[in-house]
Amino acid sequence: MIDFDATLEELSRGYSLRNGACICLFCGEEYLCGDIYTFGDRLVDAPTAARLHIGQEHGGVFEALLAGGKKCTGLTEGQSGILSLFYRGEPDRAIAAQLGISEATVRFQRFHLREKARQARTFLALFTLLEARAGQPDEPKIHKGATMVDERYMVGDDEAKKIADTFFSSLEPLRLKSLSSKEKKKLVILRVIAGQFTPGRRYTEKEVNAILRDIFEEDHVTLRRYLIEYGFLDRTADCAEYWVKE
Repeated sequence: MIDFDATLEELSRGYSLRNGACICLFCGEEYLCGDIYTFGDRLVDAPTAARLHIGQEHGGVFEALLAGGKKCTGLTEGQSGILSLFYRGEPDRAIAAQLGISEATVRFQRFHLREKARQARTFLALFTLLEARAGQPDEPKIHKGATMVDERYMVGDDEAKKIADTFFSSLEPLRLKSLSSKEKKKLVILRVIAGQFTPGRRYTEKEVNAILRDIFEEDHVTLRRYLIEYGFLDRTADCAEYWVKE
């Protein structure tokens, strides 16, 4: 399993930092920020624990990404093999001997893979422009209390409406059918739900629960937690009062 919604930075380190946790992109293992974890005789923080986990359980980020196969990397089996040898620092002569090819072929493959990387970056830029042209806003809609700002906020009005129409059975009164696990969709859903709360007003936990239970009776507690974690709502330390974060 590889989280295809991860950013390039997240893919390069092998874990995402979301909802106060370091989450492995390859198996979903979570390490809560602020907690201390034991690895062998070491006590480590969450990011270090995530890195050690990826090394021990998945062979490292490079190998884990490569294990995703052609669907993930776009590389043939032969290209994946030689890329792995390059990563290990094997000299061209050793690679040629191991694969039964000439050193010239090894050098050509190295050049070809560099070209492929350059083309991938160009294609990514083109596709980003295409998405913007298709209706995504020049400036992302970011709520004031946002805890992390990235490409998840790049949602145009048309796309946001489609997401709302998919996940809500009714907008008046507001009724949620299900809560998406995809970050971009989840943010749209939470933004719509946060609109049910009046800025400047203080709510008791009982009042918050009543509002959210009407919206999503199946799991209003998770909705409340997400609204806090994603910075839409804030609360006192004793959870006695809640309000729209501004």
